[in-house]
Amino acid sequence: MKVRVERDVLAEAVAWAARSLPNRPSAPVLAGLLLKADDTGLVLSSYDNDTSARISIAAEVSDEGEALVSGRLLAEIARSLPNKPVELTADDSKMELVCGSSRFTLQGLPVMEYPALPSLPETVGTAPSGDFAQSVAQVVVAAGRDELLPVFTAVRMEIDGYTVSLLATDRYRMALKEFTWHPATSQASGAALVPARVLSETAKSMTAGEEIALSLSAGSSGDGLIGFEGDLGSGGVRQTTTRLLDGDFPKVRHLMNIQPALSVRASVADLTAAARRVALVAERNTPLRMLIGEDTVTLEAATGDQAQASEAIDAVVDLHGSGEPAITAAGFNPNYLLDALGALDVPYVNFAFTAPGKPCLLTGLEDLAGDPQTDYRHVIMLMRLPG
Repeated sequence: MKVRVERDVLAEAVAWAARSLPNRPSAPVLAGLLLKADDTGLVLSSYDNDTSARISIAAEVSDEGEALVSGRLLAEIARSLPNKPVELTADDSKMELVCGSSRFTLQGLPVMEYPALPSLPETVGTAPSGDFAQSVAQVVVAAGRDELLPVFTAVRMEIDGYTVSLLATDRYRMALKEFTWHPATSQASGAALVPARVLSETAKSMTAGEEIALSLSAGSSGDGLIGFEGDLGSGGVRQTTTRLLDGDFPKVRHLMNIQPALSVRASVADLTAAARRVALVAERNTPLRMLIGEDTVTLEAATGDQAQASEAIDAVVDLHGSGEPAITAAGFNPNYLLDALGALDVPYVNFAFTAPGKPCLLTGLEDLAGDPQTDYRHVIMLMRLPG
């Protein structure tokens, strides 16, 4: 194999493909990055038996062939090279990399032992890459991190004709995002549990082109596969696949239809800034208190007698129904509240409260007098307040 490629193009491609390499590979070859040169250019691939990444880039190919080398080492080398064209030459035992006066020799790994990457399943539709990335980012904040409970580390993707729904929960908060896309058929339908980490990284890394194509195969237990493909905007293509998770996702959609007894509307920016300041003195595992007044909300937190903080923010408070307010104070996990506010892409937020200790629904508002948006809904389980 003999290839000449631009330094920036190579460095970006290696970094993208190497990001999926496992920290503790089950076999030495899975720590490798596979480079394959043919008359179409250069293709770089990685695979950990669950998630695959494949990227094709333009290159001058003198001799076709393939090589397998340490992916993390190649990524570090490519990132450090001077801004000059890079020449790659490989045989069965090693690969040489020359860039200006810099020269590296990397030991080759056995290509014949490298597993075949899965093919992309059938394409079921496309979505604008920017909209898809934003939608995923709004939902993954609510996904769990505990690998011992894998179903909570997933995003449930539901396809129903021209609508895609993304749903995630870690049991203490839930996020739902719905957006329109371009299905391959108007009768498109299906559901999949996609690892949240892989989905998040994939969505963020495929915004160079205008669209991202989604492929899906629902095989037997443990065999389901989802794939994504996006253009680089310069003739190259990025593709990734990952194995779907098994399990029954909890039925939490009904929590997205809260009928409020009390609603609070306020500026996202003002609430975010105040919550960050007040949370500085919040004791671990204690709530950030929101005291609800007639036209303000006050955030409070404390660490015993050592430190206290409070800050009031202007708000529009509406009581739904007659009688006294069902709730005058609410306890939020400060990190959950900040995550939810950060996921909103509009200037105002609407809190829908039902009763103390019950779930609270957050939705976005374009203006304080407008109707809450329903395409993105975020639910936080309130913490119990002392007394």
